[in-house]
Order: sequence, then C-alpha cells, then structure tokens
Amino acid sequence: MRLPNDVLKTQDWIIDDIVPDFDVEDVWALPAEGGAHDFPAVVQAQDSLDFPAAAPLPVRLLWGIRDLLGRAFGLGRISTSADAAGAWPSVPGTGEPSLRARLPEDLRDTSPASPFTDKPFRPLYRTDTELAQEISNRTMYGVMHLAWVDQGSGRYRAQMTVYVKPRGTFGKAYMAFIKPFRYAIVYPALMRHFERTWSKQH
Repeated sequence: MRLPNDVLKTQDWIIDDIVPDFDVEDVWALPAEGGAHDFPAVVQAQDSLDFPAAAPLPVRLLWGIRDLLGRAFGLGRISTSADAAGAWPSVPGTGEPSLRARLPEDLRDTSPASPFTDKPFRPLYRTDTELAQEISNRTMYGVMHLAWVDQGSGRYRAQMTVYVKPRGTFGKAYMAFIKPFRYAIVYPALMRHFERTWSKQH
C-alpha cells in the first residue's frame, strides 16, 4: 500500500541525514509485520525476491524495454548487477562517487555485499531497523530504504521508501514519464510478490 510522503515527518531515520538533497519519490507499507527482532527476516525476504523474473508478463516487458533503451541511449541497465551495469555516475551536483562518504564511520561496513545479480544496487548500511542501498544511472541517483516501523504494542511493519536525485531536466522528465507505469504495473506486482515470499517464510 502506498503511503503519503508526509508519514516520514513522524519518523526518525538515519537516512534523513544522508540524503537531505534527495527527493522522496514514494513510500510504501510492505505486506510484512512482526516483532521487534524480525527485521532480518524482512531483509531476507527482499534478498530472495525473484523480481522481475517471476513477475507477470507486463512487468517483464517493461523491464526489457527499459534495458533496451538503456543500451541504445547509454542510460544504464537495470537487469544486471551494479558491477556489470556499466558506468556509475556520481551523485548529481556533487563529485561524490557514492553516498558512503556521508555515512557515520560506524555504519560504513555494516551492510554485506548486495545479493542481487539482476539489479544494479550497491549496499550502503544496515542497522536493526534500517537497510539502505544505492543505485545510479544516467537518469538519476537513487536510494532504496527499508525500515522496520514501530506500530506500538510490540508490533512492527516493513516500510520501503524510494529517494531520488534526478539528473537535470532529462532526469526529471524521465522519472515523470515512468511514474504511471510504476504505480499501475510495477509496484502492485512487487507488493503481491513480496507478500507471497513473506507468507512462505512465515
């Protein structure tokens, strides 16, 4: 379920200090709930997602089209690991090759290497309630942030936030162009896939 971006104003996360110059693209309540110590299971569920390979045909077609455009126009591929995706452009408006330099020293080696071989993410950090991974291509620099949100009475819910910093006018136009497809096709399929994966583990 998509949440209003304003929900972040009531929450306090490390990522807030890492990406103050990024936009919040969207916030999602993931179909995963548990106790205070169950966040590792959420991370495991995310790591084991076979997405988009196991997604419905429309999602796979969109992924394929995006990869074709990426190869044709040098935008970067989205169906491969970060190491195989090609150039890793720096954070827009800075010379920073990664957001790792913005991390507190004690967080720089907290996240293991990304398990993804079909998505170009690089790990940033991990705590008992947060996981952040970065992605970069010719259209934007982004962060995928997972959080374990306290619901009270000992219950927690998984939440995913996407932060982006578009690359100029083209990047903004590209993000606006793909937004309807993300909301109508990609994210509904991702939520269903995550729910099935979580249910199998619990």
